[in-house]
Amino acid sequence: MPTPTPRRGLLTRGLFLAAGVCIGTTACSADNPTGRPATTTEPRDESTTVTDPATPTRAERPRVLLAYFSRAGENYYNGGRRNLKVGNTEMLAEMISDLVDCNVHRIEPADPYPQGYDATVARNVEEQDADARPKIANPLNSMTDYDTVLLGSPIWNVRAPMIMSTFTDAHDFTGKTICPFVTYAVSGLAGVDRDYAASCPTARISTGLAVRGEDATRRRPQVEAWLRRVGLLTD
Repeated sequence: MPTPTPRRGLLTRGLFLAAGVCIGTTACSADNPTGRPATTTEPRDESTTVTDPATPTRAERPRVLLAYFSRAGENYYNGGRRNLKVGNTEMLAEMISDLVDCNVHRIEPADPYPQGYDATVARNVEEQDADARPKIANPLNSMTDYDTVLLGSPIWNVRAPMIMSTFTDAHDFTGKTICPFVTYAVSGLAGVDRDYAASCPTARISTGLAVRGEDATRRRPQVEAWLRRVGLLTD
């Protein structure tokens, strides 16, 4: 089973435009396909605090894992489509690992998602309807060595892809701090922080970061501010 790579310096929903809706009735994000109607609730703030850890000194910085899922290929982009060589969530992961001493684990599906956007949308709907747990090709060996876990994903149909549930179900997060980060189109964090609180009840859920997928390459200052807020960047 693979071990995450130590790095310092590397580290939503399906749109099918018809009368301004995605795949029938949905708005969605680059890196973030979906096939369900968008919630009418106003988007949440791009960061939502649940519990913040105390800011450590450099010598006291916790052992950090950055684990993320990202999808390249055909994606939603400002009302249309474009092909991404690097998924939006991966772009954020790279920014984060440029700034923080951490081990990086990219979550890879055993059955890769299609390159085509519509096909990914359809598969995601099926997985959500079935409450599926898609198999991970490279399961993480152990969570024992980490105190803080940065969990990254797109938002697909107002939640993290089901493969993130596969990941959280597989590990004991007791006593660990989870800091979620996501890319989205219209939904912000979309309750991902609450989902992780429910699936990892013995963990501490800290401030989340939500970045619009189309803006991911321009949000390094926002990433830096978030890392300071959760106590992982003090420089």
